[in-house]
Amino acid sequence: MKKLIPSYVRVPLIFASVFGAMEYFIDSGDQPAFIKYPMVLLFLGVFLFLLVAIEIVVNAVDNVTYHLLTDEQKKQLEEAQSIPFTESKFYQGLLKKLTRSKEIEQEADVMLDHNYDGIRELDNVLPPWWVYLFYGTIIFAGIYLFRFQVIGEYDQKKEFETEMTEASIAIEEYKKTAPDVMDKEKVTLLTDAASIAQGKTIFTTNCVACHRADAGGQIGPNLTDAMWINGGGIKNVFNVLMEGGRDGKGMISWKATIKPSDLQKVASYVLSLQGSNPKEPKPTEPEAKLWVEEGASKTKGTTAPADTTKVDAKVVAAK
Repeated sequence: MKKLIPSYVRVPLIFASVFGAMEYFIDSGDQPAFIKYPMVLLFLGVFLFLLVAIEIVVNAVDNVTYHLLTDEQKKQLEEAQSIPFTESKFYQGLLKKLTRSKEIEQEADVMLDHNYDGIRELDNVLPPWWVYLFYGTIIFAGIYLFRFQVIGEYDQKKEFETEMTEASIAIEEYKKTAPDVMDKEKVTLLTDAASIAQGKTIFTTNCVACHRADAGGQIGPNLTDAMWINGGGIKNVFNVLMEGGRDGKGMISWKATIKPSDLQKVASYVLSLQGSNPKEPKPTEPEAKLWVEEGASKTKGTTAPADTTKVDAKVVAAK
């Protein structure tokens, strides 16, 4: 039997449509759904098999049916199949319903009395598809006006605010489990030997040119005392590594070349050098101020927080 779309086009088209719909509606993150969820791949495989099987069965039924026809019926079928789709009764009937156009022989019925230099005007009705579409826009405009202007329901501003709130929540949830997402508020002092050793390696590779191997300071300031230009403690030191120091003269930002989790290790290593008293340290910068971790000396005998940079009073007094 005649088909408008051949099977070798129809099968891939249907399969691609289903595949695209599943990828669109199934949330699989940064992986395709059929890779993340094996059941999706199994479903697609079964669906493709059924498509091919149905095509084979339908084609077999068509062949059997054709051979059961008489010669006259076969001839009528071939004549019907030889007619182009645009000339078929179905297409012509559909076109007439959508346009309601008059045949050339019937133009006299809609001819107006207007005559412009021999040009006559026809009083054709508007195409139904255009009229229905116009009515649809009026209905849509009424619903839109009532919903957003009368009762003041969900609008674009609220939609934006809601999506921004949802995005912020999603980011915070991601940060809780992401191994390499670190910021000033989340960072904590690392004290284990492995992290300190890794921080020392990164420091030796990238920082000794300005701060010396013992962190006593050269171009950059001395990092072993309690005097800090941008504040001490793990949060401030980490933030300087991430965002850079003073504009125009401070250290560059390292976040583009070193991972945040590695910068946390560098900051922890630097703070582990507090009070190490390197030989011939660089003089304290004029804008540097003594940093004492908040709450470090409020109660006698109270141990300072883990990220304190407080040094022995004798070291401070000697500077």
